[in-house]
Amino acid sequence: MLHTRWQSMELVVTRDGHEIDRVAAAEIERAILVYRDRGDTPGDLAFAVLQTREHHLLFPPESGIAGRVHFERQAFWRERRCVYWAPLAKARLPRKLCAGVWILRSNKPAFVRLQRDELAQVIATWPLEGPQSWDERKVARIARARPFGALRAVPSPSSTL
Repeated sequence: MLHTRWQSMELVVTRDGHEIDRVAAAEIERAILVYRDRGDTPGDLAFAVLQTREHHLLFPPESGIAGRVHFERQAFWRERRCVYWAPLAKARLPRKLCAGVWILRSNKPAFVRLQRDELAQVIATWPLEGPQSWDERKVARIARARPFGALRAVPSPSSTL
């Protein structure tokens, strides 16, 4: 079973209790949370991508990246302003990264570390939202749900002058 956890200022990835990878927090440049449905809860996470200067690390949702890793260090993510969001319908991965046979192929990758240039062009096509923490996302969702909330989210023409 794949798990992630913070150990000091490093993100540690383990499989069946054995360490398989480690990333220094200072190396993380961007976290992209790819979501299904509305992306309002950790249960909506389809997969996550952490970007460092040299690599992209793909995490399936069961790794704990949305729960333990994100929520244990909310101040870290809020300060870094590096969490972005992408809807699964528009954030597809190359087929070789998704398990399964043709029509049964999953959109969920296994954990993998790739050279940054292997995935950079794919990620460049994703419509990213953010930077935005879970809390900021929740506040925005609540504001949109209020009567005329969608209208309030659009700046008035006089505010752009």
